[in-house]
Amino acid sequence: MNEINPEKVGFVIVKARELLSEDEGLAPDASNAADDGGRAILTDSAYGPIRAELKQYIDALDEEEAAALVALLWIGRGDFEREEWANAVAQARARRESPTASYLLGEPLLPEYLEEALDALGYSHSDFTPDEDRES
Repeated sequence: MNEINPEKVGFVIVKARELLSEDEGLAPDASNAADDGGRAILTDSAYGPIRAELKQYIDALDEEEAAALVALLWIGRGDFEREEWANAVAQARARRESPTASYLLGEPLLPEYLEEALDALGYSHSDFTPDEDRES
């Protein structure tokens, strides 16, 4: 996996988890009907900065790194096997139709799929994430 540094993948995993935890913490029907207008403000502003940071980070990746990140998603999702790494990267490069960040951030299981792919390729995601994010 020479196309992308696993530490970059680890960063995406951590930030995607933060984004999901922020989103999951806001129950859409938990507010008082009298102030439902405030619910939109909460959901938009609660995870907007994390989403923006992650989008900016992914957008800054070069073409090869972006294709590798998509290939990792596909391997983690089971669309490709680890032995098909080169083919997955080539397909990601060839099939790019929308911005990579939009595609990846549209996948609710992004951090899990990236972890699965790293594991399949012989990397431990905990090697590339901050200590406080490591599971015991």
